[in-house]
Amino acid sequence: MFDHSQQKSLFEKTKNFIDHEPTVNDLEALRDILRYHEWKYYVENNPVISDFEYDLVFKKLQKIEHDHPQLITPDSPTQRVAQDIVSEFKTVAHIVPMLSLENSYNAEDLLEFDKQIKKLIDRDESVIKYAVEPKFDGGSIALVYENDVLVRAATRGDGNQGEEISANMKTLQSVPLRANFSQYGFTKVELRGEALISKDKFKEVNAYREQEGLVLFANPRNAATGGLRTKNPYETRDRGIEAFIFQFGYAEDAAGNDVTRKLQSHFKSINALGDLGFKIPLSEKKLCDNIDEVIAFCAEWEAKRDTFKYEIDGMVVKVDDYAIQDICGSTSHHPRWAIAYKFKAKQATSKLLSVEYQVGKIGSITPVAKIDPVQLAGVTVSSISLHNADFISSKDLRLGDTVLVERSGDVIPYIVKTMEELRDGSEKEIVFPVVCPINDTDMPIPLERIDGEAAWRCPNCVCGAQTLQRMIFHVSKEAMDIDGFGRSIVERFYALGWLKDFADIYNLDYEAIAKLEGFGKRSADKLQASIQKAKQNPISRLLHALSIHHLGKKASKLIAEQINHVLDLQHWTVEDYTKIKDIGPVVAENASLYFSEPANIELLQRMESYGVNLTQTAEDKPKEVNMEGALAGKTILFTGTLTTMGRKQAEELAEAHGAKNISGVSKNLDILVVGESAGSKLTKAQAIGSIQILTEEEFVALIGNS
Repeated sequence: MFDHSQQKSLFEKTKNFIDHEPTVNDLEALRDILRYHEWKYYVENNPVISDFEYDLVFKKLQKIEHDHPQLITPDSPTQRVAQDIVSEFKTVAHIVPMLSLENSYNAEDLLEFDKQIKKLIDRDESVIKYAVEPKFDGGSIALVYENDVLVRAATRGDGNQGEEISANMKTLQSVPLRANFSQYGFTKVELRGEALISKDKFKEVNAYREQEGLVLFANPRNAATGGLRTKNPYETRDRGIEAFIFQFGYAEDAAGNDVTRKLQSHFKSINALGDLGFKIPLSEKKLCDNIDEVIAFCAEWEAKRDTFKYEIDGMVVKVDDYAIQDICGSTSHHPRWAIAYKFKAKQATSKLLSVEYQVGKIGSITPVAKIDPVQLAGVTVSSISLHNADFISSKDLRLGDTVLVERSGDVIPYIVKTMEELRDGSEKEIVFPVVCPINDTDMPIPLERIDGEAAWRCPNCVCGAQTLQRMIFHVSKEAMDIDGFGRSIVERFYALGWLKDFADIYNLDYEAIAKLEGFGKRSADKLQASIQKAKQNPISRLLHALSIHHLGKKASKLIAEQINHVLDLQHWTVEDYTKIKDIGPVVAENASLYFSEPANIELLQRMESYGVNLTQTAEDKPKEVNMEGALAGKTILFTGTLTTMGRKQAEELAEAHGAKNISGVSKNLDILVVGESAGSKLTKAQAIGSIQILTEEEFVALIGNS
């Protein structure tokens, strides 16, 4: 939209108008400047001025237009601010129908699609080029521009007509109010697009709604489609809706001729839309030379869909050449030259059959929903964690409910909501237990709940279930990282009576293990080697592996830096712990209590007698801070995707140059380094204002200069 020289000129003019008062003669220059910065921020995700500076220039434009109202134009950036609440949405006809797409679900379907295209054009041996782009999971929109100015926006509706939402769409900075279609000889165009909300923004919106006691949105699509039709355009803007434009639906010239096909191909057209300043798919779109390349690209994006900033539920495959599209034609329902490749479902409905309970390593009782098995993202799901009693209450879940299930990140199943409208009165309340439901002894243990925490806990385990969970965690990758010692093996050894506590893990009979079915000497030797290696772990790992409530990796590392031997902690008071920066009273109290128990000291002594390291290692010692480095004394955070190095490497480089890596954006953050597809962290940092924001290249240059 703006070439290098234009961008440089507009940036210089920005600084000039920030420092000096513009006059009425500068009106169009001010508008161009604001359009440029809207494009940089909302389309390119690469702002070059602060929000404060943008607002300053915006207010100067507002003042001039206020003083000279006759000079206000409909495409001025000030006209994004809607003045009125919309009382109703009128129905408008699309210039050309917005058709649906045929669906495909596998490579065979795409091969058949390619075969049908060749049949339609009567060229069996032809190689057809296809444009492939994301199938965004949002709300479809149609934008109409006349003489380069946005005049109307509408929802898809029934495909032939939709509801006019012009006031709402004008509040979205990703939608240009003016675009230079006249350079192509177009005087009137209708564009196709999708309005959607990024995953990060969706979390922010739902967090706010939860805080305000409002009903949560089920998914980003619901939040976006509902936001298109809010009666208050400000709410549309505040939901963070963005508009991706992916097609010319119609174009005509000054004589009224249909010139939609002037740009000859879909891929050329979509790139032209990007040049005009619209938000378009970038690296996630591709011009494929044949159907095999299409299949590979679709498979690639299905595998990495969860790394994308937005929800996508498939890819759209279109014949690229307009001439071939025209030969193929359309039915009343769908174009024959396009097809949607649908990813495996991530959401589905199922029936909540029962609730079972599990106990964790610190006694937390976790309810688990048992549902009718359902396919989600290629996996059969029948069990879903309900987290705690509050989660059940907040979702108003009942046995027999029909529930909406989602497989988040293609890993963790989650109940989004219950379908209250489908209840018939047979559903039953879920009653959370008051005594430990895991305990299989004759001694019932009442559950307890600590103020300020959501979990109910069994405070005095007598059945051994918590001990088993602690040992499973102790050997896990998160803790002592004993390779080959998985959950099933811990459970098997525990059932055989070989494991009663942590110390037993390091004193196993490997000859007996070798005789077990499914093991043999080679497997036993491998397990022994893994355990021998774990014995030499730094004490920070060991502290974390003890399952002391609230003692996580970071706190374990901070404590390990201050001691020579783990058993030194039996003499520490709560005050000794809280003297360490970032160790709070809760962690201090729990750690102090653990090391004051004689049984725990005896356990650690036995572990040491079996060869487990309890002495500070070089890895435990605090790293020397480079006080001469370019980042000395600074806190730093990396967000988005880095292109020249991995996140861990960047953090190590920052530490080597004197910085401290922290995990969140707050007033305590000095520097935010922004990679590609930066989300809410960038927005929050810009709102704070005092945080220095660097690109990856600027970060590399900064440490390179030092």
